[in-house]
Parts: sequence; C-alpha cells; structure tokens
Amino acid sequence: MMQAMWNVTKAAAIVALIAAGAMAFPGSTFAQATPADSDIGAKPGTSAYKLDTGDKVKVIVYGEDDLSGEFDVDGSGFVRLPLIGQVRAAGLSLKDFEAAVEVKLAAGYLVNPKVSAAVSSYRPFTILGEVNKPGEYPYENGMTVLNAVALGGGYTYRADKDDVYIRRKGSTSEVKLPADDRTSVYPGDTVRVDERIF
Repeated sequence: MMQAMWNVTKAAAIVALIAAGAMAFPGSTFAQATPADSDIGAKPGTSAYKLDTGDKVKVIVYGEDDLSGEFDVDGSGFVRLPLIGQVRAAGLSLKDFEAAVEVKLAAGYLVNPKVSAAVSSYRPFTILGEVNKPGEYPYENGMTVLNAVALGGGYTYRADKDDVYIRRKGSTSEVKLPADDRTSVYPGDTVRVDERIF
C-alpha cells in the first residue's frame, strides 16, 4: 500500500516537472498549445487590432475631401497624409491613429478636426513548409488555416495535415495549433506546415 502511494506521488511529481518545463521553455518540444495560444495577436476588426506595415487605411477627415483617401502604412510604420505629412501608425489601434491625425491637423491647419479611419486591406500573411506554393498572400477577413493552405496550393504529399505552427506578428516563437477551420490566421502571421512523421 505504501509502495503504491509512493509510486502515485512520484508520477505526479514527474508530470508537474514536465508541465513546468513546458511553461519555462515555450519553444521546447514539451510546449503544447493551450486555448489561450489560439488567441495570440489581435483579431482584425476589433478595437485591439494594431496597425502595422502592409496595412492600408481609409482616412476620412470630415468636411475635407481633399485630405481624405486610402493610404498605405509604409515600411517604417508611417502613413503619409496630405497637408500634414507623416503620421506614425505602426503599433497603434485605429482609435489612437485617428487621435494622432486629429492632433496634427489641429496644430495650425484645421479648427476642431474630426477624423475617422478604417482598415481597407490588411497586411499579408505567409505560408511556408509542406504546401505546393509557399509564399506571401493577401489576408482575407475571417481566414482560417484551411483557407491559408488552399491559397498556398494545398498540401504536399509529405505534409502533416493534423497540426500547423503559427508565429503571430511581433512574436518570436511558434505555437502548435490544430490544422482545421477553428484555427484563425491573422494579418502578418507566418504559418508553417511541417512534414509528417512516416
């Protein structure tokens, strides 16, 4: 009886050590995707979404048609607008970007400017590994892993069709997630399809 209890305690301690190792070393082979992993990054269309290089924004300055239009977030993270020039966009939510544009317009150009901004097209995503046409593709709202694989020309015969590895924009590590229509792909993501183990 004492021996059985000792074995159970020992097994529990080993499981706890493995779990702790997975948390301490997220890039290790012990790391497994948790429900929170699937929510890394800010979803397009939400207030938490942050603008970045490759996004295109539609800016409306109320009452000033000449100052409105669609503008790219350039490689240095700025949007070049008429009259006021460059405004930083990378890392800002749409609301913060609108406020930054209003501040610049109010600094000697317009009295009490009102600005609205929306993403007209999102930055592309990249798919790598065991797909027939790896590369960079335009992001479509509501995209899942299966959509991404389809854009990449489908799986090769060597592909692991059960899981994918996703590195979210701004992250330095990949997360292993199920390769199905419940796993979202976000703008700027890098999706990697691994080779299956025969």
